[in-house]
Amino acid sequence: MSVETARPEPKPKPKRFYTKAEAGPVEGGHGVLLDGRPVRTPLKALLAVPHEALGAELAAEWQAQESHIDTASMPLTRIANTAIDAISRERQSVIDAAASYAGTDLVCYRAEGPEGLTTRQSECWDPIIAWAEEATGVRLSLAAGVVAVEQDPDLVPAIARLFTAHDDLALAAIAMTTSMTGSALIALALSHGALDASAGWQAAHVDEDWQISQWGEDAEAARRRAALYRDFAAAARILDLSRA
Repeated sequence: MSVETARPEPKPKPKRFYTKAEAGPVEGGHGVLLDGRPVRTPLKALLAVPHEALGAELAAEWQAQESHIDTASMPLTRIANTAIDAISRERQSVIDAAASYAGTDLVCYRAEGPEGLTTRQSECWDPIIAWAEEATGVRLSLAAGVVAVEQDPDLVPAIARLFTAHDDLALAAIAMTTSMTGSALIALALSHGALDASAGWQAAHVDEDWQISQWGEDAEAARRRAALYRDFAAAARILDLSRA
C-alpha cells in the first residue's frame, strides 16, 4: 500500500502595492523607485546596481507586474538581489564553486556518435575550447563518452583568477550561467564577450537540440525551456553591461 505525500501549497504571490515603478538614483548606484520609495532586497538592503541602463531594466520588470508580483518573471531583479544579499558575503566560495565546474566541464565531454551530433558538438564547442586555452594559458583535455578525463591542475585556479576580476553583480550572473549550463568555460566566455547569449545557450544545449531535431519537443518542455532562457539571457545581459 503506497502513501501519497501531500505537496505543500505554493506560496501566494504578493499583491502589487504600487502604482508606478521607475528608475532613479539611490545610495550606491541606480535603483527602482515604487511610487517614489526605493526597492529593497529580501535582506532589506537597498537594491542598487552600478549601471544606469540596468536600473531602467529593473524598473521595467517591476512596472510589468500585474495584480500580483511574480518574481519568476523578474530575472534581473533576482540576480541583483543575489549579488547584494549573498555574493557580497561569500565571494570566494562562489568563485571557487563556479571555477570547479571546469574539472568536468560540459564542453570537454564529447559523444561517440552519431556523426551529426559529434559534428555539431565540435562546431559549437571547439571555438570555446580554443578561446579558453588562450585566456587561461592552460591546455584542455577532451574525452569521448562518459570516461572521466583529468584536467591540468592549473585550469581551475586560472579560471578562478579570471572570475575574481568581476564585481559581485557579474559574479552572480556567472554563478547562474555556470550552474545552468554545467560549464565554467561557457560562463567565462560569456563574461569576456567571447560568446553572446544566443551562442552560449546553443553551446549549452547541443545534445538537447539534437534530440529535439530527431524526436520533437512537447509543449511543456518548450515552456520550461523558454523560462530558463529568460533567466540565462538576463545573466548574459548583466555580463554585457559589466564590460561597458
